[in-house]
Amino acid sequence: MLILFPLIYISSFIFALKGIITGNRQSALLFLLFGLPIYISTLSITFSMGFGGVIGFLQVFKELLIFLLLSSQLINLKTRFKYHWLDYLVIAYFLYLFLYAVLPVGGQAFANRLVAFKSISFFPLIYFSGRLLSLKEVYLAKYFQYILYLTLAAAAVALAEFSFYQHFQTITGYADYHYYFYNFNATGSYGLTYTFEAEAGIKRFASFFANPLEHAAATLLALSVIAAIYTSDNYRFKPDAFGWIVLVATQISIFLALSRSSLLSYFLIIYVYALITRKRLLLNFIHALMILAVLYFLFLLNDEDVQDFVISTLNFTNPSSAGHVLEWVEGINAMIQNPLGLGLGASGRVAGSLGDNTGGENQFIIIGVQAGIVAMGLYMLMYAALVKLSYKWFYHLKGKEKQLCLVLLLIKIGFLVPFLTSELETSPYISYISWFFSGLFITVISARYLPAKLTASANNTP
Repeated sequence: MLILFPLIYISSFIFALKGIITGNRQSALLFLLFGLPIYISTLSITFSMGFGGVIGFLQVFKELLIFLLLSSQLINLKTRFKYHWLDYLVIAYFLYLFLYAVLPVGGQAFANRLVAFKSISFFPLIYFSGRLLSLKEVYLAKYFQYILYLTLAAAAVALAEFSFYQHFQTITGYADYHYYFYNFNATGSYGLTYTFEAEAGIKRFASFFANPLEHAAATLLALSVIAAIYTSDNYRFKPDAFGWIVLVATQISIFLALSRSSLLSYFLIIYVYALITRKRLLLNFIHALMILAVLYFLFLLNDEDVQDFVISTLNFTNPSSAGHVLEWVEGINAMIQNPLGLGLGASGRVAGSLGDNTGGENQFIIIGVQAGIVAMGLYMLMYAALVKLSYKWFYHLKGKEKQLCLVLLLIKIGFLVPFLTSELETSPYISYISWFFSGLFITVISARYLPAKLTASANNTP
């Protein structure tokens, strides 16, 4: 059965590649949606089966597909490209980081700098792959449905893991793969990494994703898609039976992944959705739950164990919180001492594999430690701009354009908390999908809607 993962990975790439060659450029999403979620599982299984020699070939599928897609779009561009102001921010970020890759900045070798550059700077190419694609070319409803099917499959695998109380990664060769290629030793109680367990050794399940954090983040994306496709233009939420089933599947996944940041974001997405769609009943229900939770929490404080847990959480002395804070402090101190950065490969996953990591566990700080406050500022500006633009345009779009806008708004808000505690940009599925949708959304608002139309429709805001 495990052979299915490499087969799905390779076949989805071939179908996507064939589509790009024949002019059906939207088919790139086939690989992004079916190949990237099982990326690490595929490589681990392939390595465990004795085909380590083809791992490097399989690893470049995702970058190769984006290069081919972007090249095809540029070659077939028939009209003059009209830049949106966000495009300039993305280009500035890419070029600025490119200087850090080619110049001898920091202590890493050129090859390591290139790997680190790809890790935090490949997303502009993904963004422009979506940016150069018209929404008319994309059967958005079909790909949103694929995300829901993927969510059901992920929840099913996670339930199987929970039922047998065994990580799927223990049978895929996950630990051996990471040790051989990235020099990551197996840690924790289950022969994987500490990411796969919470305090007291409770297992956290990743389904077929790279780790529980990516599994939880993928669930946030699915929740955003559910909110978008089942919300009408007059802001009524009307899911069918399948929609309710998938919603339950997201709850299964988010609880079995046991990521506190993503669990918080799960409810944050629901709350933000209720706010922007003016659902007073849902808002009142959420507020009532908050009050009940506070009262129950105060009641639990009578228990000394709960008191100790709360105190250790608030003063960041429990192992998980303390680890985050120490990494943040180290990274912030590094930026204070080196405002222009320590060089690419000084922080994050690449630095961890080389055994010379400074700071980390925060997407923004990881960028800042490597390339300084300018690069971090550009990244934060891009992130904030996408949140602002998607909120601004939500009330003025209709149909699938409105759905895309809502998905982008919710995932950008939902990913914010996990970004504070992890390097989520290195998760291919999360990064590729979010930035591809970002580029596609900017195409919608820059090409199809003029400022005059926005002004004329301002009175329609609910």
